[in-house]
Amino acid sequence: MRMNKCRMRIWAAWLIIGLFVLSGPVAVLASIGSGTTNQTTSPAVGSNGLSERRRAGDESVRTNRYEPGQTENSDQLGELNIANDVIITYNNGNGTIAGPIRIMLILTAIAVAPTLLICLTSFTRILIVLHFTRQALNTQSAPPNQVIIGISLFLTYFIMAPIFTQINEEAIKPFEAGQITQEEAIETGLAPLRQFMYEQTQKKDARMFIEISGTEWTDDMDLDDIPTPVLIPAFMVSELRTAFIIGFVIYIPFLVIDMVTASALMAMGMMMLPPTTISMPFKILLFVLADGWNLVIVNLVKTFY
Repeated sequence: MRMNKCRMRIWAAWLIIGLFVLSGPVAVLASIGSGTTNQTTSPAVGSNGLSERRRAGDESVRTNRYEPGQTENSDQLGELNIANDVIITYNNGNGTIAGPIRIMLILTAIAVAPTLLICLTSFTRILIVLHFTRQALNTQSAPPNQVIIGISLFLTYFIMAPIFTQINEEAIKPFEAGQITQEEAIETGLAPLRQFMYEQTQKKDARMFIEISGTEWTDDMDLDDIPTPVLIPAFMVSELRTAFIIGFVIYIPFLVIDMVTASALMAMGMMMLPPTTISMPFKILLFVLADGWNLVIVNLVKTFY
């Protein structure tokens, strides 16, 4: 009997503990159930989780801050209240580019700019000629590479500034104003660059690349008959040829100084003394007395006119 009473007391204690533990979850479920019951009385909820009353199509509650406007021309389009999003708004070729898209295009242009600078401008010729000048002087790293590249960049800007201004005025600004399409802007912007490259390209280089492309060459071909993919490599080859010719002409007077110095040292029996060690001061002296930088840079710039 005593064992049965003890067991009954133990079971009763466990029952009380179980009811106490389960009372919390039951209360939570009851509150959830009451909330669900209250929600049934609220407006209907659509498939996207928004109430029918608060959908964007409802005229009483809008998702935009101001009333949407209308425009009659491209100048008024930028003043409209549109959603804060990365979009490009166009209407029959007229429109404006959103700020984030404009930033992305600028970053893309910056990434491609070094290649365009080397291939489509006067940068290559200037850089190679200045490099040959330093090699002829035998001054090793004077002027340093940073100075040579900086001079080449600013001389390129000086030479190409009228062309860049023409591209900006005739292609970029009209395209941003919505006056021309993208294809027209690209074609108009390439025209000044093509004219510049055509004037600096030798006929034999253009003829070689035209024949390689499978097009028949005629003596009366002009700029409009040469495709851009043919004109660019022909221009680059012509620039390399012209730069090396100018570099060879610069080398001649310094080579003469080396030969005279080597002959004098051999006549004096000083064969173990490197001739370049003695000739370098005379090269620098000759270059300074002749105002060499002015002669090289000014005549180099004049080759593009």
